[in-house]
Amino acid sequence: MLARHHDPIVAIATAPGRGAVGIVRVSGRQLAGFVRHLLGRELRAREATYLPFPDAQGAPLDHGLALYFPGPHSYTGEDVLELQAHGGPVVLQLLLARCLEAAQERSADGQPVLPGLRLAQPGEFTERAFFNDKIDLAQAEAIADLIDASTAAAARSASRSLSGDFSREISTLRDALIHLRMLVEATLDFPEEEIDFLQQADAWGQLERLQAQLDVVLARTQQGALLREGIKVVIAGQPNAGKSSLLNALAGAELAIVTPIAGTTRDKVQETIQINGVPLHVIDTAGLRESDDAVERIGIERAWEEIARADAVLFLHDLTRQDAEDYRSADAEIAQTLAQKLPASVPVLHVWNKADAADATPGAQEDGLLLSARLGQGLDALRQRLLEIAGWQSAAEGLYIARARHVEALQATQAHLQEAREQLQSPDPALDLLAEELRLAHNHLGAITGEFTSDDLLGVIFSSFCIGK
Repeated sequence: MLARHHDPIVAIATAPGRGAVGIVRVSGRQLAGFVRHLLGRELRAREATYLPFPDAQGAPLDHGLALYFPGPHSYTGEDVLELQAHGGPVVLQLLLARCLEAAQERSADGQPVLPGLRLAQPGEFTERAFFNDKIDLAQAEAIADLIDASTAAAARSASRSLSGDFSREISTLRDALIHLRMLVEATLDFPEEEIDFLQQADAWGQLERLQAQLDVVLARTQQGALLREGIKVVIAGQPNAGKSSLLNALAGAELAIVTPIAGTTRDKVQETIQINGVPLHVIDTAGLRESDDAVERIGIERAWEEIARADAVLFLHDLTRQDAEDYRSADAEIAQTLAQKLPASVPVLHVWNKADAADATPGAQEDGLLLSARLGQGLDALRQRLLEIAGWQSAAEGLYIARARHVEALQATQAHLQEAREQLQSPDPALDLLAEELRLAHNHLGAITGEFTSDDLLGVIFSSFCIGK
């Protein structure tokens, strides 16, 4: 561990603002003396004690509950003290300042009570839990995901990841891969033996089963990442096609201004909605057309920028203007530009709006969807189609939350196992190359739980946490 991980740390562990209860948390090695000096008494382990929290002169700053968790049986694996006070920001700042002050006061032997006590960095309590083997990296990320969960489904899935469901699946894959690596390494280490270790141990069958297991875990992980990340959906089309009306209808609120005047929307309007617990980040953009208005041109440029970053595009058409030659021509030009600018992997869903005014029946069509954003007709079919575009398969009860980096690590593992398979299939396999592919696959799996992880990645992960967690 880095030297800073040995410092005792303190922070307010509850969200900023007023509340019924606020918590100041301290973590470090051998806090018993500090606890006694700060509170004027011993505390029983893992037992809540109601008492005054005194200042330097012994006058109470507040009255509340104190809990002491001796390590390693604590969140961080170190000694942890929690002071649960009234949740006013001034009270909590006073308690925080008192902890820092008390740490520098001298004990009977003339030494500081708790040398080096400092304010915690974002995520540092959880980082210590990781370094002290209380949780693995996937579980640490699940803590942040549980805090940030925007849907009930995401919260339940993050809780499963925190309890270790995802980590156990990765561990099962890793154990199978280690066994396969052992067989290959044994064959390399004892080439003079006439026994074919790989053939006798059914290395081919083991690799096939491992790949099949990995495919299942990857599919579930992709669903878990979708549940956390969602997809970015951009609504595009000509002015007055009903883009803002569609955003309002999907969000169930009047977020965007709707008028009959073309070019009303000048800048993007974004809202996150959820469909079956899956977050979709829907963006309404300026109408796409040639314009002499400088402000509208900027809005149109930003619309194309959003389209370029989209995971899916809803191309909105106006059914009431489909007979107009100039309108059809402009739609065709937009469609051509979309085909040129978007990767083939980004789907474009054609949506025909104003079905009520055109006397058309809303619903799925061969080339897209018909709906009425004004009346809300056809929205259920659109929501279902958006889930299909996102790749959502089912709201499985046992789903765990995951991140894009987990998907990437499993895909890299999959690629290395495929390379290993090709080596094993060849008439004269190069066992050293086979061993290397298995080693690289093992490393990518280990990166998920933190077995093989760079310090840079740890910094990125834990810096996204709130202070006090």
